[in-house]
Amino acid sequence: MPASKILIVDDELEILETLSDVLEDEKYKVLTVTNGTKAIAKVEEEKPEVVLLDIKMSGMDGMEVLSRIKKINKDILIIMMTGYETTNSVIQAMKLGAYDYLPK
Repeated sequence: MPASKILIVDDELEILETLSDVLEDEKYKVLTVTNGTKAIAKVEEEKPEVVLLDIKMSGMDGMEVLSRIKKINKDILIIMMTGYETTNSVIQAMKLGAYDYLPK
């Protein structure tokens, strides 16, 4: 059985590297991108089962990326990540279809 694909989207390279190392050690196939535009393209081309998505990114923010990915595949599990957790952002992410919300 092939390993599940997880896409990590974050503009901080250290976060990408750390999460990627941990998940690869657990035998997941890990894909990484540094912005929302690349994330949407990667979802269309690679069809990951899970997306770990940062909210605060330059260019397109995570909420917009979440909304666009859900239009491509409503069943994909998206876990939002941020260092700036607020009640409003948690509520907004869940309304847009996020599976969960994790502070960094």
